[in-house]
Formats: sequence, structure tokens, C-alpha cells
Amino acid sequence: MNIDAGKFDAVMFDLDGTLLDTLEDLADSMNAVLEARGHPVHPVDAYRYFVGDGMTTLIRRALPEDARDEATILAAAAEMREVYAARWDEKSTSYGGIPEMLEDLSSQGLRLCVLSNKPDAFTKLCVAKLLDGDRFEIVRGVVDGGPKKPDPAGAIGIAAEMGIPTERFLYLGDTNTDMKTANGAGMHAIGAAWGFRTEEELVESGARVVIHHPSELVGLL
Repeated sequence: MNIDAGKFDAVMFDLDGTLLDTLEDLADSMNAVLEARGHPVHPVDAYRYFVGDGMTTLIRRALPEDARDEATILAAAAEMREVYAARWDEKSTSYGGIPEMLEDLSSQGLRLCVLSNKPDAFTKLCVAKLLDGDRFEIVRGVVDGGPKKPDPAGAIGIAAEMGIPTERFLYLGDTNTDMKTANGAGMHAIGAAWGFRTEEELVESGARVVIHHPSELVGLL
């Protein structure tokens, strides 16, 4: 399926599972918190379905069912932030083909931005250290009291700040949350099949196209 490149001015990216493979660092950090609390830990692959909807939801999903009261979740979230801050970049890296894709998109004049459900400070840190942060006009994660995907308000707000109508955005993400966000904002939803979830989930959640390598995004234009 080809996309009319003339219809688009910008690309919005999810971060974890789309631009960066952060799964092992997230899993190792959360498992360290669980182990310190005397709870069972989870295999790395389980975190493919724990992450993607924000830190608090990650904590809730990872904790045992009988330890999901709000006080425990808040305390474990604080511990997770501390542990993750110390080890967030031990294994995390960009996916193969991502730097080249970003270069190609920029050379075609497309404006780039990032919207993540990761806490805002970690989002900015990851982009600055593991990607060419200067390529992105806006890099935004979740702030206290702010919208969280799949609420499209964050995506719509970024589009407004950039002065670009939402329908002129491609949105690349790897989860149902991303596809719902893109469609809710009126953006063109593209699924990244190399990420944390399945191609079937992306299609069922409204992906207009699913790609299997970053270079395919450029090839669509």
C-alpha cells in the first residue's frame, strides 16, 4: 500500500517498542523491585504486555493480585523510578534501521516528534542519549496530571504546537494503545511489527498499514 507523500508534513513516533528496544531494562528494573519486595518475578517476554500504558499500569500488572492496593502501587512506582534511573541504558538501544529511517525522513522535509507513555523525564533522557534528539521538534512523555495514550489529547496538542493539522501526520507505534491514539487524533496509523506486540493486535486496533522494518516507512512515501 502506497501513501501519498504530498499529504503528510510530519511523523509522530511512539518510543518504547517503536524507536527503542527498552524491554530488558524495563523488565530487569521491575523484577528487581518485585524481588526486593519478596514477590515473584516475570520473564522478559511477559513485559511485552505489561508496558505501553504508563508506569503506574506497569506496576499494577507486575504486582501480585493481592498486592495491588493504591499505597503499594505508589510505593513500588517510586522504587521503580529509582531502580530504572540507575540502569535504564544497560541494554536499551535503537532498533536496526531506525537511525537511517530518521535521516531519510528528515531529508525529505518531514518534521518529527515523539509521544510516549513513559514518564516525561525518562522519555527525554532516552531520546537524547540513544537517538539523535536534535531531529525531533517535540519529545514528550507523561507528566503528572497530563493525558496518557490512548487519550488523543497529547497527540492533538503536539500537532497544534507544531502548527500542523492532525490529518497531515503519520503516526508510527507498536501497540493497540498507539493505533487507538493515532485514529482518535485523526492521524494516519502505521503499525511497527518489530515492537512489543503482534501484527494481529495492530491490525485489529486500526493500523492502516503494518511495516516490518523501519526502511519500509520511507518506502511507503
